[in-house]
Amino acid sequence: MSVTLADVAARAGVSAATVSRVLNGNYPVAGSTRSRVLRAVDELEYVVNGPASALAAASSDLVGVLVNDIADPFFGIMASAVQSEIGPGPDGAGHKMAIVCNTGGLPERELTYLTLLQRQRAAGVVLTGGAVEDPGHAEALGARLRRLEAAGAQVVLCGRPPLPEPGPLTVTFDNRGGARRLTEHLLSLGHRRLGYLAGPAGRTTTRHRLEGHREALSAAGLAGDAERLTVQGAYDRAAGYDGALELLRRDPGLTAILAANDTVALGVCAALRDRGLRIPEDVSVTGFDDLPFAVDATPALTTVRLPLHDAAARAGRLVLGRETPPPGGVTTFPTELMARQSTAAPGR
Repeated sequence: MSVTLADVAARAGVSAATVSRVLNGNYPVAGSTRSRVLRAVDELEYVVNGPASALAAASSDLVGVLVNDIADPFFGIMASAVQSEIGPGPDGAGHKMAIVCNTGGLPERELTYLTLLQRQRAAGVVLTGGAVEDPGHAEALGARLRRLEAAGAQVVLCGRPPLPEPGPLTVTFDNRGGARRLTEHLLSLGHRRLGYLAGPAGRTTTRHRLEGHREALSAAGLAGDAERLTVQGAYDRAAGYDGALELLRRDPGLTAILAANDTVALGVCAALRDRGLRIPEDVSVTGFDDLPFAVDATPALTTVRLPLHDAAARAGRLVLGRETPPPGGVTTFPTELMARQSTAAPGR
């Protein structure tokens, strides 16, 4: 027996009209009430029925692309690459229409977009960026993705680790290995007092890059001070600026700072200049991702290159079924160390 709007209302303890307002998004509803309704929708696996013609069109034309922040070049590159694979070609002929969903990195917004895409009978979904490490969210995310796949949608994860089997097709990066090689590069130059600016806590990308960094420190016998010389923050310039100052407060003799990504590294460079420190003569700086501006920074930024465009393009082909899935459903793209002018031997 199919679940009705009244069933959802009873489970959430609200009126059917309130459920309708939440699902249609056409009337203000208190945040706590909205959360109860969406939780009931999820628990009861309720799917809204719409006009058959609209649903048929959506199932053949719509692919959702979830990003944390479309203004961030990291996500902009991936969204563009996915769209280039699924959208109209130069001759006007096309495949699907990409709908970019900006989550702001909020777990609840990610779940809401997946519910909305299921309601629209999306033909596919590509989720980009690191995953939130929260058991409750992981369970809710898995349930939504399974329902999307059961409804005929192809789901592809891009830039995040695989889910437990049987999980969606996955295109991921060797973040841990890239961070390890970056730290090994600094150690090979002679650095022994290294500060690390990690990304936000509770995200897979943050954890994997931090683990790679600490693996290299442990192998060199330098893990003892790693916790004290690690500062966590956002993936933005302000976090780099403030984090660099905090690391220098903790150890004024630092000779190198590794940043969570290239944008954070720009903030680090600004803070060091404001303190009258030279890069790399006084402090070496590294980033991660190799975004387009990294090579044009002054000095050019040593970083780890992620093949963002190639990986996302493959995700686009997989979501359309235009490429044979890899064995086990997981493709891991290697990373590449890009040694440039922002790193040198300490005290050069």
